[in-house]
Amino acid sequence: MNEGEAEHVIRVVVVDDEALVRSGFELILGASEDIEVVATASGGDAADTVRRERPDVVLLDIRMPDVDGLTVLRQLRTMPDPPVVAMLTTFDADEYILTALHSGAAGFLLKDTEPDQLAHLVRTLAAGGVVLSPKASRSLLHSHPGTETPLDEDAARVRLLTARERDVLVLVAEGLSNADIGARIHLGAGTVKDHVSAILTKLRVSSRVQAALLAQRAGLLDEHRRSEADR
Repeated sequence: MNEGEAEHVIRVVVVDDEALVRSGFELILGASEDIEVVATASGGDAADTVRRERPDVVLLDIRMPDVDGLTVLRQLRTMPDPPVVAMLTTFDADEYILTALHSGAAGFLLKDTEPDQLAHLVRTLAAGGVVLSPKASRSLLHSHPGTETPLDEDAARVRLLTARERDVLVLVAEGLSNADIGARIHLGAGTVKDHVSAILTKLRVSSRVQAALLAQRAGLLDEHRRSEADR
């Protein structure tokens, strides 16, 4: 790898209380030339490790015995330039995931994610995309009373979006970065960024993940899938 390419290496920190999980993720991700696991840590060492290494992406276990992942997430979110954080979990309906997403996590990965998908998901996170399994997010929404109603007060704000903004929101919910969205619907990355900013403002949310959850609650993703199927 030459010097120019080295500038694009995605720096990752893996936080998990199990050494086997840490070493497994490090081995899998380390096989990609554009990803470097710069450190691994258990929960108690996580915040200090991230401050020292300044990674682009943190993969953070949501359940640890010494300090839970939600506490670490809140610590990381107070950093001046916080990294992108995705939660690691064993269960796709973990009761803490929704709290983590509303607290600023950019998504979550199951610990049994296929090795050939792991690097792709890390690249998606680093590019500003959302990593959120449709199956798991539906399970999450229906496991929390008051969140499953398709047109509750929050989700109804999706109606405030323009047709183009709704198109962009669907692609955000599918995990695409701004550049990928632009390529899909033939817009410049700057224009997509403006659309995303407008979407967050209209939906009164602070992250792409929160916007994606609202889109799903409003039935926007199901509408999109039906529309695609009818073509």
